[in-house]
Amino acid sequence: MNEHTARRPAASARLRPVDLARLAGISTQQIRNYEEAGVLPPAPRTESGYRTFDDVHRRALLAYRALAKGYGPVTATEIMRTVHADDIPGALALVDAAHAALHEERVSLRAASEALEALAREARAEKARAEKAGAEKAVAGSAGAEKPRRFPRPGPGPGPGPDLRIGEVAALLGVRTSALRVWESAGLLTPRRERGTAYRHYSPADVRDARLVHTLRRSHYPLHQIRPVLEDLHRTGGSEALHESIAARRAALTERTTAMLAGAGHLHAYLTHGHQ
Repeated sequence: MNEHTARRPAASARLRPVDLARLAGISTQQIRNYEEAGVLPPAPRTESGYRTFDDVHRRALLAYRALAKGYGPVTATEIMRTVHADDIPGALALVDAAHAALHEERVSLRAASEALEALAREARAEKARAEKAGAEKAVAGSAGAEKPRRFPRPGPGPGPGPDLRIGEVAALLGVRTSALRVWESAGLLTPRRERGTAYRHYSPADVRDARLVHTLRRSHYPLHQIRPVLEDLHRTGGSEALHESIAARRAALTERTTAMLAGAGHLHAYLTHGHQ
């Protein structure tokens, strides 16, 4: 039996703190804390000073507990306080803001997934070009030889190359150098600067980041949504680890969204059936 399936007292019955505490599986002190924090509406006192609760408090408690699972206790507390201050539009605005933040997280995850797919396609294309060039070179080198032609086994592709200048990176990506400078000023790229001349030197990792930024910009992602993708890539240390991180975050978002929907349902029931 949980807080949602526990036996509910009659609507007209007075409830003690211990009754609500048993319903939610928490302490009576926590019930008092909820009332003082505005999570529950104000509770009238008996002549001896004891709090008395009723079915409105029960519904408020269930609504808060459901909200806290999806929105977190801080936001859930603020929502309930705003409701009990008779500011329903303000409470709904808090709900909207929480869902908007969740949507931003989903957009960021989608950007990361698309960037990784683009990087994987580019890596496959580069490997295919390297293998083709190696095979053509082998054919040309063995032309006219008496020995049977042998083709070398394809390797893993070209390794890290030397640093590139900004013009070379721009030409490689097909963008203007000004675009690379904008991305750098936004904190997305951090090429090494040469002493004395301050010329930019782009390492293979910098070029990879620039390619990722270019891919996402072509898909119309704003710069502030690209930053988390790069940060995750740097934090995980590689695309495979980032793939695993994205999958875990996507599962967590799905679980949280489900909890938020359940919490919003309880809030709707509390508002619809009266919270006064």
